[in-house]
Amino acid sequence: MNSIFRQALGADFDRLHPRIRRRFSVGLDSGESCTGRGVMDRVWHGGPWVRPFLALGGTRNILLPRAGRDIPFTIENVPFTDSFGRETVTFVRTFAFPDGPRRFDATMVYSPERGCVVDYLGTHQHLATDLHLSADDTGALVIRSGEHRFREGPVDARVPHLIGGDAVVRESYDEAADRFRIQVRVTNRRFGPLFGYEGSFTAEYAPARGIRQDLRPVREEVRA
Repeated sequence: MNSIFRQALGADFDRLHPRIRRRFSVGLDSGESCTGRGVMDRVWHGGPWVRPFLALGGTRNILLPRAGRDIPFTIENVPFTDSFGRETVTFVRTFAFPDGPRRFDATMVYSPERGCVVDYLGTHQHLATDLHLSADDTGALVIRSGEHRFREGPVDARVPHLIGGDAVVRESYDEAADRFRIQVRVTNRRFGPLFGYEGSFTAEYAPARGIRQDLRPVREEVRA
């Protein structure tokens, strides 16, 4: 079984830098989890009007209601089988702000029906976002968000572009520094920049022997 990221990238997977390939081979077949530790040089958000939305999202570990520089950072990528039998990989990011840690949670699956990775955001997977992956000419992984959908009980609605965010993520490997570099930028097509962060980290791998309960979503959503 290929990792969910190899399935999404197809032949493009082999164009990734070898260190990026290993990080995104994390899955049930590889039997490995990956923990990245480093520093975000900058965590930022848009103007004051953005803060209430970020604060609301922060209650379910969606988005980041804080900004700062030189923020210690951890990302935990752990593969597991969800309640619906799907291979799932966590992307749990913890930012150690001076006033206390903040988490930005996501769990990802590959959807054959949608032909892409689906990113469930937050502790309750209320938001499902299509992710379109590609390799650039330097071997970096580039992720662009597509359609967003809100799921809660009987509600199954597409999020309009007017209020949605367009995310671009670039993860690369800096051989000179022997570190991974990450850049995340989320914008709204009408209102401009919403939030983002950029920094670097190192990665450690360990056997994937199940998932800690605090990393698993409180609620899992079957609708992709």
